[in-house]
Formats: sequence, C-alpha cells, structure tokens
Amino acid sequence: MTERATEPVTEQGAGTSPEKGTGTGTEQVPSAPTAPRTGPSTQADPQADPQSAAAAASATALLGEAMAKSGLLWIEVADDRTWPAWHVWDDGAALVVSGPGEQPLPWLPKEVRVILRSKDTGGRLLTVRAHVHVLEPGTPEWQRAAELLRASRLNSVDDSLTRWAAECTVTALVPFDSPLESPGAYAAHDHREPPARTAATTTSWRPWHWGGRGEEKAERKRVKDEAKAARNAAKERAKLRKKRQRRGTRRRGR
Repeated sequence: MTERATEPVTEQGAGTSPEKGTGTGTEQVPSAPTAPRTGPSTQADPQADPQSAAAAASATALLGEAMAKSGLLWIEVADDRTWPAWHVWDDGAALVVSGPGEQPLPWLPKEVRVILRSKDTGGRLLTVRAHVHVLEPGTPEWQRAAELLRASRLNSVDDSLTRWAAECTVTALVPFDSPLESPGAYAAHDHREPPARTAATTTSWRPWHWGGRGEEKAERKRVKDEAKAARNAAKERAKLRKKRQRRGTRRRGR
C-alpha cells in the first residue's frame, strides 16, 4: 500500500466494534505501531550466505505469487479453528473485510498464521506469520483498502463503503519473517481437523427424494437380499429332502 496512516492503528477483533451496538463482544487492545507493508522480512545481510539470500528472495516471490493468484486464504488463530477468508493482496498486505453481511471472522490477536494454497493443486503451499492491523474508517489507508476490496467483492448491490465503515471491519494481514512451511519443508502431520460447528440442521424436516434417501435405499436392499437368501436356502433344503426321499425309495425297492 502506498499511503500510511499518521496515527497508531487500533488493534481489535475482526468483528465489529462494540461501540456500534452490534453486541459482538469484541474489545479493544493497546495500539501497535503501523508496520511498513514490505511483506516478509527477507532482506539478507550483504555479508550473509548468498544461498540464504537467494532462498529469501525466492520465498518472497512465491508469497507474492500465491497471494495474487488465489483470492482465498486461511487464518489460523491460537486456541481456535482455522478460518477461511477471501482477500485482496496489495503492497505486501492481505486485506480482508468481515462483519454483518460479509464473511465471519473471530477476534484476531496481534499475530496470526496465514495458510496459502496452491492455485494449481488446491493443496497447502505456504504457512507464514502475519501481523494484524485493523484499519480505522476515514483514514487514507482504510479508504484505499476498502476501494480495492469493493472492486473484488462479488454481488455487491449496496453502498459497500458506507456499510463497511458503519458495521464492518477492514483488516490488513502483513506477513513477516521466513515461511513456517514451504515446498520441501512441510509439517509431518496431515492437518486434518473436524468440521466446524454450525447452526444449520435438517432434523425438523427432510426434503423428499425420489426412491428414498441413500440410507433408506440401502435398508430396502438389505431386506431384499436377506429375503432372497432365505428363499434360496429353502429351495436347497427342499432339494435335499427330495433327494433323500428318492434314495430311500430305491433302497426299499431292493
């Protein structure tokens, strides 16, 4: 981003502010100085190993490519689950908007982990640490971020900027330091997690399906197979009885 805020940025949750009367339960934390949007701190010492400098430059290029190609990232919050979020990449920062009518995000601490996917395979590509900066409405930094987000927002039918300023939160995630995970250096575990809880349910009413649902079809097939097996067994028993009767008749005839 080319413009900087002249006042410290207020750190708070990625939900809406409690002063706006939304009842989200977020709270403000002490301000943090605005970090320059230069992406991960991968500038190497001139006297450092050239291979390390090349690796740092490669990581920076891979980060920028992954952020620009994919509009989706995952925010890993400590003591919470991993949250997907659509974003816009601008000048070393991932911009996200959350709140009523937008994607849900929890309260974000000062530092989170950001997971990026490969656009080609859809698998995990990078895991980086990022500073969280909540942008204040009315500042040049917020205005630029909101304009970029509105340009990428699908199906926007209202005055997004006015609604975002009143009800939503625009957050900048600024990656720093070397990637925690990158090609050739992934964690050993598979990162599988249980599905997130949701209020969605169909216990009160289940849509009608032609021929029944899958479990109903399976139950009918099981009953039908059992009845068929019983009939076949009865036929076999009848054949054995007739065979024994014929043998007994031949023996008595002798």
